[in-house]
Formats: sequence, C-alpha cells, structure tokens
Amino acid sequence: MRATRPSSSIQKTASRLRIASIVLALLGAADAFYLWVLKITSAEAMCVGSRGCLTVNNSLYSEIAGVPVSVLGLVAYLMLAAILALEFRSGFFAQYGPFAVFGVSLAGVAFSAYLTYIEFYVIQAVCPFCVVSAVLITLLFGLSVARLIQQFLSND
Repeated sequence: MRATRPSSSIQKTASRLRIASIVLALLGAADAFYLWVLKITSAEAMCVGSRGCLTVNNSLYSEIAGVPVSVLGLVAYLMLAAILALEFRSGFFAQYGPFAVFGVSLAGVAFSAYLTYIEFYVIQAVCPFCVVSAVLITLLFGLSVARLIQQFLSND
C-alpha cells in the first residue's frame, strides 16, 4: 500500500528545487534591473568593457510599444519569484504554481531565443548581461520541468 503523503526525501528534493528556482529568479530580476538602469542612463561604464551591451540596449528591438524589454524581464522574474514563494504558503499555489512557473519560464525561453537571434544576426552585437538573462531563464525552465516531473512522480 502506498503512502498518500510524499516521502521526506521527495519533499526535500522539491524544496531544494523550489529554493534554487527562487534564487535564479532573484538573480534574473537583479540582471533585468541592471539592464533597465542601463537603458535609462545609457551609462557606457555599466557595460563593463562590452560595447555590444549599449548597442543592444539602445537598439530598435530593446522596446516593445515603448516598454523596455528589461522591464518586461524584471516583471517576469519577480512574478516567478512571487509564485515560487507563495507555494510555501498557499494550497492553490502549491498545486498550480509549478505549472505557472513552467508556462512563464517557457515563454521567457522562447522570447530570449528570439532576442538572442536578433542580437547575433540582426544587430550583430552581443550584450553579456542579456546572455546572462537568457541562461538564467533557461535554467529556470529546466528546473520547472524537473519540478513538474517530480510532482507527477510523487502523485503516482
């Protein structure tokens, strides 16, 4: 007969995956905030030796309907962090949060892939901080998949 509650090791793994995801989301928010400040100030010194940073951040593709892409990233990362944090406190978020994190991070990966393409093949400049954001959202997506698999297996 199977226990209805997940085992202690499964709960520890789920907690570690959630905490790692929160850390990545907060790092992503910090990176997006940095890019937003760069967008507002155009301070070349913030590019830390990379001219591509300013080129990308001031390009036509750095805004959507007048909203900086970095602000969209900041909102997405903060939303992910909030959902993940609420999973500790709310039955609704504990149950549906992993699906929400999966959906938001999947959209983030798709948008980052598009922006990375634009960087390399249209603008022909690379922003290291944008690459960091793309890596972070990809890692978040990977963790969200692992969390969904773990949740599915623990419900069997």
